[in-house]
Amino acid sequence: MSQRLAVALAAVLVAAVAGASITAWAGSVSKGSCTFNGKKLYGKIQIVTAFPDVKVQEVTAFPDVKVQKVTAFPDSCGKWQMVTAFPDTKVQFVTAFPDVKIQYVTAFPGVP
Repeated sequence: MSQRLAVALAAVLVAAVAGASITAWAGSVSKGSCTFNGKKLYGKIQIVTAFPDVKVQEVTAFPDVKVQKVTAFPDSCGKWQMVTAFPDTKVQFVTAFPDVKIQYVTAFPGVP
């Protein structure tokens, strides 16, 4: 009886972990509003090491968003003004399993 209970609990745990993983990967970049799960991919951006709004990986090809760093007027898709306080979005740079892949550009930012 206890072995069956252990197997049933293990099956529930595996299903819960799999469900959490699928939910975490379910988000996508919205081209029309330039957002990821409701968080803007433009504006004032703060780089953090924990509790980000979006996990980002820098790539050199096939990005989800092309990003241009600006010092003022980050008011269109892909324009990022780096700040240390009062951000619109907090990002964490990762090397694996990002929410969004970005490529830094000097012109024509946005969703390709």
